[in-house]
Amino acid sequence: MLSFSSSRRIFLARAATDMRRGIDTLASMVIGELGSDPRSGDCFVFVGRDRRRLKVLVWDEGGYWLCAKRLDAGTFALPPVDDPSATRVVLSPARMHLLLAGIDVKSARFRKRLAH
Repeated sequence: MLSFSSSRRIFLARAATDMRRGIDTLASMVIGELGSDPRSGDCFVFVGRDRRRLKVLVWDEGGYWLCAKRLDAGTFALPPVDDPSATRVVLSPARMHLLLAGIDVKSARFRKRLAH
């Protein structure tokens, strides 16, 4: 299981990505389409058109990490966005874990908490 610390920002690319792309092409997408530096240490998440495949690109001290996940059944539940024209969405580490686990936050029910 991957862990995501709060010291790294996590960006989800909104546009569907060709999952045949490798490190160099995804890094150039981060620069050209997301307007970020791929060597910043931030995590960049890309999802395929069918939402069954996901890749995470991260720069570490000595080079890039590229992690991939493919679902056997179902699709990744992408979070809702406030700005439809945005090219990326910022995710919290908790939201990223929910995304990887396949949990759809939109349909989750939150229980009332008692006030103390």
